[in-house]
Amino acid sequence: MRAGLWNRIRDNVWPRMGMRRYGSYLRKRVMRLSASPHAIAAGVASGAAVSMFPLIGLHFLLGFVLAFATRGNMIAAAIGTVWGNPLTFPFFFAASYAVGDWLTGGGGGISASEGQQLEATGAHLSHGLFSEGFGAVWPTFKTMMIGGLPMAILVFGVFYIVVRTVVTRFRAIRQARFKRKHPELRQPAQSSTN
Repeated sequence: MRAGLWNRIRDNVWPRMGMRRYGSYLRKRVMRLSASPHAIAAGVASGAAVSMFPLIGLHFLLGFVLAFATRGNMIAAAIGTVWGNPLTFPFFFAASYAVGDWLTGGGGGISASEGQQLEATGAHLSHGLFSEGFGAVWPTFKTMMIGGLPMAILVFGVFYIVVRTVVTRFRAIRQARFKRKHPELRQPAQSSTN
């Protein structure tokens, strides 16, 4: 494997600049987008919400579709999909499965017999996923999709409220700072005439 390809793969899993600086960079990118607070919040929320579904490889496309439907910003949607990454997917998918299992009448967790069944299914799949077809993973996939829907709605709502609040405050602070630096640009007070 070429060094360039390896570096790109590594940077997608763990950014070279570190997670804290990468998060700060993404936050600044979102704050400086030239869209309305609603468009930015809806875009980021769309990208984050679709990360709850086990559709790896389709999150960008689904984020763009949801952002379009909610009149969100497409760049913000792409940034929002960063919420789903190789470090967070195991937690999201486990939670999606638990919620889906609970919604379909299961206990919301994995019992000992289900654990043995999943272990046997995993061993079976490792020896012939392509020979068995999609039917072998369909029950688990369906449960995760069912559980992913309420989680996506919750994540969308939380991200929308937080991002819209932060963007609105950031713009108000930036506008006030600009007015303090450039008092000559203030509108002259209109005098009232009778």
